[in-house]
Amino acid sequence: MKLGAFSVSLAVKDIKASKEFYETLGFSVFGGDLEKNYLIMKNGESLIGLFQGMFKNNILTFNPGWDQNANTLENFDDVRTIQKALKAKNIKFEHEADESTSGPTSFVVLDPDGNAILIDQHI
Repeated sequence: MKLGAFSVSLAVKDIKASKEFYETLGFSVFGGDLEKNYLIMKNGESLIGLFQGMFKNNILTFNPGWDQNANTLENFDDVRTIQKALKAKNIKFEHEADESTSGPTSFVVLDPDGNAILIDQHI
């Protein structure tokens, strides 16, 4: 199962303070929009998302079809294929992708400790 690019999506209280903090750790803005309260920051191959007011807890995020630079991969497992494989293993979903569609969509599962895992395909 190819999950694609990995990042940690952090629910932050003050996006400007978080941006400054992560910049001191060597991260730089890679995407997002500060005015819309979200940024994607990168340090080497490490990605973090900073999200103010969008969700309550931190989320592990995978992007099928993308590498760590948001370049489209030629070969990848579509989010709906991944979802079907997890359903076959009796994984419970918090949110499901519509399997009758194509293109961008997402689903959310929780690990045994309640950590959210977002599989978010943008292509």
